[in-house]
Amino acid sequence: MRSGNYKETYSQLLAMTDSRLVMFATLVLIMALIAFPFMVNTYVLSFGVMICIMAIGVLGLNMLTGNAGLISLGFSGFLAVGAYTNAILVSDYGWPTLGAIICSGLMAAAVSLLVGIPSLRLKGLYLAITTLAFSVIINQVILEMEWLTHGSAGILVSRAAIFGYTFKSEISLYYLMLGFAALFTLATINIMRSRIGRAFNAIRQHDIAAKAMGVDLVRYKLLAFMLSSFYIGVAGALFSYRVRFINVDNFDFLLSIESISMIIVGGLGTIAGSLLGTAFMVALPEIARIMFDVLGGTLKNLLSTNALEIKGVIYGLVIVVFLRYEPDGIVGKWRDIKRYWLNWPLSH
Repeated sequence: MRSGNYKETYSQLLAMTDSRLVMFATLVLIMALIAFPFMVNTYVLSFGVMICIMAIGVLGLNMLTGNAGLISLGFSGFLAVGAYTNAILVSDYGWPTLGAIICSGLMAAAVSLLVGIPSLRLKGLYLAITTLAFSVIINQVILEMEWLTHGSAGILVSRAAIFGYTFKSEISLYYLMLGFAALFTLATINIMRSRIGRAFNAIRQHDIAAKAMGVDLVRYKLLAFMLSSFYIGVAGALFSYRVRFINVDNFDFLLSIESISMIIVGGLGTIAGSLLGTAFMVALPEIARIMFDVLGGTLKNLLSTNALEIKGVIYGLVIVVFLRYEPDGIVGKWRDIKRYWLNWPLSH
């Protein structure tokens, strides 16, 4: 009987997994994601594009909130910073796509210092309110700085083009977003396996104890803010290529609630939870629409006239249900199921 997971060589230590089953499942998942555009129509594929974009931002948010324990409601604000930076650089100054995307992430990371530095001593609800205020301020700044952001008129974003290839079709755009999502997922896995990731987890567990062990709280809290904002800024840049036209209406408070619900539903502090939660929550409004269409009558009319309000109610209900009955999210439920069958018939 296996009593531990021991590493005898550096290659074993650096390997992401030593389970052949996990390797096989990962290979099957990669093949399924590559084949996905050829198995669905354009409408369903558009959800796949949005899942890839949102997954990048949610990975960053989960690093800050789930791993470092710093609650943030500033997702929509940092997404707006990334989207507007990319739109301005590409449409007004003719920057190449890759350069604009990287600068969008860096700009969001730099702006995060405006929130991170004053908020170093804040935790919990106080930090959440501070980041929420930041999102409101960002939207107002965008409206007032018309000479740069075009104000309420918005900005038309040109198509993404890399090495001379223009991403015109939905399929090509999907593969672009999937590539970025895979890259950031791998980066997150390695960050969380590094000293930085261990420092984040120590801060979440007990910041005073982490400081006593030699963790520089100021450094790592600011780093958590900057890394998270970089991810969200890049997601914002990719989002601007998806919608092709941006204004402040694209970045309302509901986006921040949606992102928080994704990490709660998927599982706080887990990479798989970020991805699963994103897929579930992006698809949830469409699932609700189908259910309302099936039920018909008053419910169908209610959805058509109050779609945004109903969407907010659904997110709220999902958060409450998961916090009450499954606080560890989808990943936690999967662990319970796996543990049950591993120990069967002595599960109880």
